[in-house]
Amino acid sequence: MAIVFTHLRSFHAVAEHRGFTAAANALRVSQPTVTTQVRELEERYGVELFLRQGRRVELSETGRALYAISTRILKLHEEAEDLLSSSGHLTTGQLQIAAVGPFHATEMIARFVARYPLFKVSMLLGNSDLTLSRILNLEADVAILAHLVDDPRVHTVPFSTHEVVVFVNCDHPWYGRDEISIREIEGQPLILREQGSTTRRALETIAESAGIALSPFLEIGSREGVWKAVERGLGIGVVADFEFVSHPRLKTIRIADCAVRTEYRLACLQERRSSRKINAFLEAVL
Repeated sequence: MAIVFTHLRSFHAVAEHRGFTAAANALRVSQPTVTTQVRELEERYGVELFLRQGRRVELSETGRALYAISTRILKLHEEAEDLLSSSGHLTTGQLQIAAVGPFHATEMIARFVARYPLFKVSMLLGNSDLTLSRILNLEADVAILAHLVDDPRVHTVPFSTHEVVVFVNCDHPWYGRDEISIREIEGQPLILREQGSTTRRALETIAESAGIALSPFLEIGSREGVWKAVERGLGIGVVADFEFVSHPRLKTIRIADCAVRTEYRLACLQERRSSRKINAFLEAVL
């Protein structure tokens, strides 16, 4: 017995909006309709999709698994509607982009909206791990990453490669230098982003291969926080060269004896490679 699409849509709305009334409002149907359709799903298959406690509802284990599937189904349904409504011409729609930083992302968005000015584009920023998870969880259509992805579910194409440099404030002994060796970093107080960030991963990989022990002094979950800490003289920061913004109290220094690099790549799910809006974005920015 096939699942009725409207029943699946009602279930998904309740899960997404965490309540039957909110789901009904989102779907623009009556609350009893949503309740009935979800109950029919549960009774037909003999499962419990939600744990109910008063007005509060939480997904059961089966409900969580079904929600992951319904998210994919409804995303594909949305893309089918976009395809048919545009009558073969991509003109309007929504595009969600996840990115590890705003620098490349804003440039790409500018190229895309120049071709498709009626598209609504949104951007989510986060570290590399979070950005990758957003396309895997269908929270974003395209991801802008700064590392290779070894995952058969993900399709990536290269965009650009950049050198990773350290930066210090004007009171630091290295301020007058243009280069350092990787071994000089050992024992230095490092101001790093959180685990999963692009530049941190690149530095840690090179340090491990060189047998260098890094000494993180502060871990800060924002790029601005790292810059402020380095400006105050609390330690040494790490940044991709193109991201560094000229500052009167800060200076970048190359790591001369090894290649510390980040490779920026565009990524999407393999199963969504045929999406017209994703292909339109890739064509516009590459």
